[in-house]
Amino acid sequence: MPPGLLLLGVLAYFALLFHVAHRASRRAGAAGFYVGGRSSPWPVVAFGMVGTSLSGVTFISVPGSVAASGFTYLQVTLGYLVGYVVIAYVLLPAYHRLGLASIYEFLGARLGPVAQRLGSAYFVLSRTVGATARLYLVVQVLHTLILGPLGLPFAVGAAVVLAMILLYTVEGGVKALVWTDTLQTAGMLTGLVVCTVLLWQPGTLAQLDAAGLSRVWVGDPLSRDFSVKAVLAGVFITIAMTGLDQEMMQKSLSVARLRDAQKNLLLLAGLLLLVITAFLLLGGLLTLFARQHGLEARGDALFPAVVMQNLPAWVQAVFVLALVSALLPSADGALTALTASTCLDLLQVGTEDTSTRRRVHVGFAVLFLALVLGFKALDSASMIYLILKLAGYTYGPLLGLFAFALFTPRRVSAAALVGVCLAAPLLCAVLDFGQPWGGYQIGLELLLLNGLLTWCGLWLVARRNVAS
Repeated sequence: MPPGLLLLGVLAYFALLFHVAHRASRRAGAAGFYVGGRSSPWPVVAFGMVGTSLSGVTFISVPGSVAASGFTYLQVTLGYLVGYVVIAYVLLPAYHRLGLASIYEFLGARLGPVAQRLGSAYFVLSRTVGATARLYLVVQVLHTLILGPLGLPFAVGAAVVLAMILLYTVEGGVKALVWTDTLQTAGMLTGLVVCTVLLWQPGTLAQLDAAGLSRVWVGDPLSRDFSVKAVLAGVFITIAMTGLDQEMMQKSLSVARLRDAQKNLLLLAGLLLLVITAFLLLGGLLTLFARQHGLEARGDALFPAVVMQNLPAWVQAVFVLALVSALLPSADGALTALTASTCLDLLQVGTEDTSTRRRVHVGFAVLFLALVLGFKALDSASMIYLILKLAGYTYGPLLGLFAFALFTPRRVSAAALVGVCLAAPLLCAVLDFGQPWGGYQIGLELLLLNGLLTWCGLWLVARRNVAS
């Protein structure tokens, strides 16, 4: 399909998003921006959070990873289920009981303002890096398919995408995101279903098995993908990157009743298992197709190459719109959550200070653009494991901080708290890059190790008096 027609389709899709966001965010106010007025319907929130949880990285990288690692990513996904149960029945009750707008206010109430600011700072670092890495991946594909052939530089395309996201989030915040993310999840899943149906052939499952692509479990304890490590990593990745993440939890906090917010997370867990399994199956189909037709594309380039070079024009249009749908939930939600956490936790301005909120929102959009251009220079072949690896360093201290605040009565001085939360990821880096383990490779369990080191450090330096 000509790039010009694809561009018109993308612009029409943005126009629809603007319309949905405008209708949803009318008279949103501060409560609407930060917590959606605490009136969001939980089934809608759960469906929309599928797109936020998966993003463009899942859309592109998970199918592209099957050729190298089969269905082993499903091990991590099974761990997600346990993680969502922990969030629903351990973290959510604490957040709802305090009526929080920012989840890092919990750290402030338990360990003091330094803990609140430190938790927010780690979230800002984590989400800024993760969201821009995801944003880069999809902007890169859009540039290859549409913007590059039209003669537009990569930087211009990235700036236009961010400007569009900024326009429909700057006022409505969470109140708008609940509905726009629902639309975007539907668009992403439409692309998944259409491409899977078109590539499916009789005997496909047998072909996947014969080609060694349907492998799920890894029994080698020294392997980076060892099953026990992968499942445990999935548990703690979910707890850290959802339960301790303002972007993800702001939507659950927008549900009025705790019981409904818990149902939202349990439904989300089931949906994610189904959707990620479907993406892995699609990855197997894409790999078989590439082998049968002599395509050399690998990794993140596989899915776009198969669709844009070999499938009908209307499928190409569906793919591009699904790709845009996969991109937006992680970027728009990140902008809103980073704005909220910066204003409420770091700057500690009032919720009614719309002037500061807007300046922070625009500032993060500019920062996103700069980091996307940085990822363009880095240009990793497969972004999903890079993002999860970075998360091990930045979410680990959050995991240790929240575990200490939830399960111990001790208090920690501000200086000791900062020192431990900086030392733990540095020690993890030494262990990770040194790898002094006789062949053992540290994988996604880095997050758990980092959180454990943080918790142990806090325990050692904590005062024994019981928190009031």
